[in-house]
Amino acid sequence: MRNAVSKLLAANSLIIALIFSGCQNSQKMVVVQRWDKFECVLKSTVKYNNPVQQAILMATFVSPLGEKKTVYGFWDGNDVWKIRFMPDIAGTWTFTTACSDKSNKGLDNKSGSFICTASKNNNLFTTHGPIRVSRNRRFLEHQDRTPFFWLADTAWNGPLRSSDEEWSYYLRERVRQKFSAVQWVTTQWRAAPDGDIDGRLAYTGKERIEINPEFFQRLDKKVDEMNRAGLLSVPVMLWAINGGSQPDINPGVSLPDDQAIILARYMVARWQGNHVVWILNGDGNYTGERSEKWKRIGRAVFESISHAPVTQHPGGRIWILNEFINEKWYDICGYQSAHNERDDNLKWIVFGPPSRDWKKEPYRPFISLEAPYEYHISDKTRMSADVVRRAHYWSLLNAPTAGITYGGHGIWGWDDGTRPPVDHPYTGIPLHWKKALTMPGAEQMRHLYEFFTSIDFWRLRPEPELVVNQPGLIDVRKYVSLSRSEEKDIVVVYAPDNQVIELKLEALTRMPKSPNISWFNPRTGQTRPAVAVIGDKTCQIPVPEKGDWLLLIKPE
Repeated sequence: MRNAVSKLLAANSLIIALIFSGCQNSQKMVVVQRWDKFECVLKSTVKYNNPVQQAILMATFVSPLGEKKTVYGFWDGNDVWKIRFMPDIAGTWTFTTACSDKSNKGLDNKSGSFICTASKNNNLFTTHGPIRVSRNRRFLEHQDRTPFFWLADTAWNGPLRSSDEEWSYYLRERVRQKFSAVQWVTTQWRAAPDGDIDGRLAYTGKERIEINPEFFQRLDKKVDEMNRAGLLSVPVMLWAINGGSQPDINPGVSLPDDQAIILARYMVARWQGNHVVWILNGDGNYTGERSEKWKRIGRAVFESISHAPVTQHPGGRIWILNEFINEKWYDICGYQSAHNERDDNLKWIVFGPPSRDWKKEPYRPFISLEAPYEYHISDKTRMSADVVRRAHYWSLLNAPTAGITYGGHGIWGWDDGTRPPVDHPYTGIPLHWKKALTMPGAEQMRHLYEFFTSIDFWRLRPEPELVVNQPGLIDVRKYVSLSRSEEKDIVVVYAPDNQVIELKLEALTRMPKSPNISWFNPRTGQTRPAVAVIGDKTCQIPVPEKGDWLLLIKPE
């Protein structure tokens, strides 16, 4: 009987944690799996008119090894407050709470403990642990040091506008297509001005916001389901709160700094027990004087707590690394190219700041968080899967490879097929989100993921100088990308057009063993042998047939 109870506790730690209210007074020892969610429920003894404005709840957890981690708590409606936390070491954990309102005996100076057991290895995260920046700060990895390849989807409005059944369907499809993360927006914004699918708003007010816990309780389920599916949750917490990058059609929701901090802290507290990467803001210009505002907000939200990696999502072709390179809370260099296939945009992807600044210290993973969208209209033409693939492979190889984010027209706005998103009326013909899920480019993301995870992608570094007679200098659409491992035992070349690739001979001769050369078709996932014509200083390798191809050179 005792064994059966122990198994039940370990298998359903979240339910047990919900029962664990009044932490200090409970006689039950909660059991939580490593890398799962612990939750403590507290009851406020003070009645607040606007709880998030009148009290701040914090908790400090002490691991079995004596290490301390401090996190936020949050108000969850009526007199209920909660603390969520993800333990990462097996053994007995203890914690103590602190409330800014010392008169609140239900929140301040409460203490408790729980037992963390070994993980059951139910999915990617409970097997390998949460995501963090690697030790060399070039890519992302799990806590057990397993590399994590970022292949995200911009389902911006998905969690807000989907039913439970629709969200489950979406996640199944993205898992089938090998996506590893989902980027989404957490509050009412441009394409969902009326709130979530039930008309709820995340908050009301401006000078002193009032948060609606029911809005976020619904989102909790969506976040939990992402993680159970093995998908990293990547919420954008403060999307365009000051007008974004298009103030004429996107007025945004302007919040004072102190209120933006309260809102962001609230969301961190709710989902810090989940497997996440935080995007602090979205689609804005965070350069120059504007950067000071976001430095203040970032420091206020993240510097006093233990937290998952943090990045920002600037507007199209707005480069912010130089402003934030010394910010300790800023972990990932995220960026966005413009949504078109004009030469100036393609040149920015190929020759722009990402291709130059990846050598700047302190290093950070570079990830394009929003590349050209499939089926999005560019100069009256819908962008095809060919355009999307080209931008993706260029972005993956123009800096140390860490990952890429796909986007599809119809999906990001969670369109119903009758019209494009409200604030993007000219982005394309109406397309239902479910139909958009299986567009050719989306299906081809599976091949992209399988190619890079079949090799040590995290060891790749750009070496475009190994390409002889670079055709991209004449026509950017023919630009040949090349990355090589520092150990010179892996070479990856992306050829976007039907052509003969000419490389310096050292791409082959510097291999530690005889090289194996093969072509990979990013449209079908098929491989073919490659033939190299060797000269005195260069080698020429013709592509097998029309279309874009990946050349892989590695030892036999």
